[in-house]
Amino acid sequence: MKTFIADFHVHTLLSPCAEIEMTPHHIVMRAAQYGISILAITDHNSSANVPAALEAGRKYGVTVFPGMEVECAEEAHLVVIFATWEQLLNWQKVIDNSRIGLPPNNAEKFGKQFVVDADDNFLYEEKKLLLGSCSLKAEDVIKQSKEMGALVFAAHIDRPSYSLLGQLGFIGDDLQLDAVEISRLAIAELKEKKLKPLVGNRPYLTNSDGHTIVDFLQGPKNFLELKEPSLEEVKLALTGKKGRKFTPGYFIKYNC
Repeated sequence: MKTFIADFHVHTLLSPCAEIEMTPHHIVMRAAQYGISILAITDHNSSANVPAALEAGRKYGVTVFPGMEVECAEEAHLVVIFATWEQLLNWQKVIDNSRIGLPPNNAEKFGKQFVVDADDNFLYEEKKLLLGSCSLKAEDVIKQSKEMGALVFAAHIDRPSYSLLGQLGFIGDDLQLDAVEISRLAIAELKEKKLKPLVGNRPYLTNSDGHTIVDFLQGPKNFLELKEPSLEEVKLALTGKKGRKFTPGYFIKYNC
């Protein structure tokens, strides 16, 4: 087995709430610098900056998973991660069809949404509103994305807003989530486990949910023992099968 440090929830400057410094190239370059060997790019309801991140990942030797943070009809956030760009591209079509009729982005209110290439060159500004819910319920997002090969987890369940646990009160077995994420504000929950009964004892992931480089580098990560850095191996680690393991928390000393 090999050891990997992973962050499965990272935003680029395509997300209107992320800083301009969050270009795919900058994120991947800093990941390589700090020993973060696996990351997932998960912008709000969009995948447009994933190709640049994949190219940067090949350059720096960082495994990049194509992903997306989806806001379901319950106004909660779910993160879907795929093994290939083609899978995510097909999922993007599902999301686009579920968000027809939304107004354009109000850049002054929400922030601008930029698409760039792997060398940080500006390509275009996304004018569609990326924030906001789609018409798919949580169970539909989970079921349909998993049928297409995704790993799915509920984002920042400890938060009062945009949290599936916060919206539903509990997460039942009917929702076939692979894991739930707790934010950096709830790291004590790793020991206390107060929320475990409410989330069906699902495994915790701890990601940065990075919107700035400092947030990304200083945020929590996941320590994994895998045969190789593939999505199937990560799924095995979350279930503790075939000797694969993962540990959530903090694993890097930062100086940034």
